[in-house]
Order: sequence, then C-alpha cells, then structure tokens
Amino acid sequence: MKDFRIIEIIGLLRRTAPFLVFRFLIYIGITLAYVIGTGAGAGVGYGIGMIGDNPGGFSIWGGVIGFGVVGAVVYMLREYLLYMVKAGHIAVLVELMEGKALPEGRGQIDHAQKVVRERFVESSVLFAVDQLIKGILRIFNRTFFTIASLLPVPGMKGLVRFINTVINLSLTFLDEVILAYNIRTRSDNPWASSRTALILYAQNYKAFLKNAFFLAFFIWGMTFLVFLVILAPVAGLVALFPGTAGPLTLLIALVLAWGVKQAVIEPIGMTALMQVFFKVTNGQEPNAEWEARLEKLTGKFGELKQKALAWRGTQASAEPAPADAGG
Repeated sequence: MKDFRIIEIIGLLRRTAPFLVFRFLIYIGITLAYVIGTGAGAGVGYGIGMIGDNPGGFSIWGGVIGFGVVGAVVYMLREYLLYMVKAGHIAVLVELMEGKALPEGRGQIDHAQKVVRERFVESSVLFAVDQLIKGILRIFNRTFFTIASLLPVPGMKGLVRFINTVINLSLTFLDEVILAYNIRTRSDNPWASSRTALILYAQNYKAFLKNAFFLAFFIWGMTFLVFLVILAPVAGLVALFPGTAGPLTLLIALVLAWGVKQAVIEPIGMTALMQVFFKVTNGQEPNAEWEARLEKLTGKFGELKQKALAWRGTQASAEPAPADAGG
C-alpha cells in the first residue's frame, strides 16, 4: 500500500500553479534552446557538407555539436535552477503541507525565494549540500535499494535488474525531499539537518522502496507517453533539414519529453516522496545503528558531519530535533 495521495498531490500542485507555470517556462525554454541549437548546428553542418559532397554526415555532426553547446550552457546554469526553481517550489509546497496561506501569482515565487535564502544564504551553499546528499544517496541506493528484497523471484535477474533501474531513476529527486526536510525543520545548519534526514531515510528505506515501485511506473509511463505523442510532430519539423531525419528526430523528441517531465511530471513524483518522507518519519529519532552503517558505507557521510560541525562554528547538537518535523 502506498503512502502518498494522488488527489492531495494534485491539489497541492494546483495551489502552486504560479510555480508550475514558472517551471514550465524555464524548462520548455531550455528545451527550445536544445531544439534551436541542434537545428542550427545541423543546418550549418549541412551547408558545410555541401562543399565536401557529404551534407548528411556533416549535418548530423553539426546537430550533435549544437546540442552539446546548449548542454554546456544548461550545465553551467544548474546551480541557479536548483536555487531559484526547484528549491523555491519545495518551499511553497512545504508551507502548504503545514496549512499556511500563500501569496498569489508572482508574489508566490518571490515569497518562495525569500524562504530559500533564509535557509541557504547563497546558492553555492545549497548546491554544495545538494551535491553531497546526491553522492550519499547514490551509494546507499545502489547498496540497499533493490526490488529483489521485496520480490525474490528466482531466475528473473534480468527483469529485476530492469525494474531496479527504473525505480532508481524515479528517485532522482530524493535529494530535493531532504532539502524539504531542511526547510520544514527551519534548520540553521543545513549540513546537520541533511545528515539527520539521511539517517531517517536510511532507517525507512523499505517504505521508500515500496512507494518508489508505484511512482516509477507512473513517472516513466507518462514520460514515455509524452515521447510517443510528440514523435510525429518532431519528425515533421526535422524533415525541414534534409539528411538528418532519423537521428535528430529521436534526439529532439527525447529532449522535448525531458522538458515536459521536468516541468510537469517530476513535481508529482517529488511531492509524492515528500508526503512519504514526512509521513513515515513523523516522530522518529535517528537510529544510531543506521548512522553507523552510513558512516561505514561511505566517507561522504563523515564529510557531511565535519561540515555540520564547522558550519559557522555551530555544533551538531544545535540542530532541531527530528520530532519537530511534524509541525
């Protein structure tokens, strides 16, 4: 039985519609940049290829180079996207879950960014915390997060491996859920509260496995459906660039599907896992046994502790107690 409620999630997202629109504009803008960059590169490559009597080959390479240039720009913007878009949306969702009123329209986005700045003074701090959390989660999930622990089916290793891959892909925003814990507990030490959240996650990992199983099929099923729907229109668009129809059609369709996933589908999965986290960890204390297991599993967890102790001279004991996470 799952621990999230789809109807409630839809209601929460509807009430944060300004942020959904903001996300949509950002990620669709990125998607269009990929499409334009790829198309422009393909066009330039085609023109150069006409000179060398190989327009198709040069066109494909031009498209790949154009795609790569846009990808490099997006990579450099990833800190801004996390700080201003994702963390901001998390902040207003947390406040809604606590029963607080939110401003309407653009004011909601401004309010969210103020909340994020109170917890993470600079984007570089949030980004550093997020990257360390991701590293720890990656190692932990690879070690413990396997559907085989719930479905030990002999002779089905290939199927189990595939299901594990899909489920782990659906957990790519678990780091954002831990950022939600930081905001909800109003922590003054993001390193210490992230450490607590990771322990709470680890000691409840089977509950997350169960819920991720349901979410995986929804998230990736919807993404695949979007990909199929846009494939034909993209093929018509790419046909304007002779000699590139096959590879570029697939590439652009994948990028467009990714954009819709980031803008619309991902918030559903993120909100669902936020619900799961706050429900299953409510009132719990970090388990010392799981803390020790995490320390043995990866040195990154010890690094998190050192950063928590060094944060503005704050000691780990100054962190808000996990029992306060419920309100």
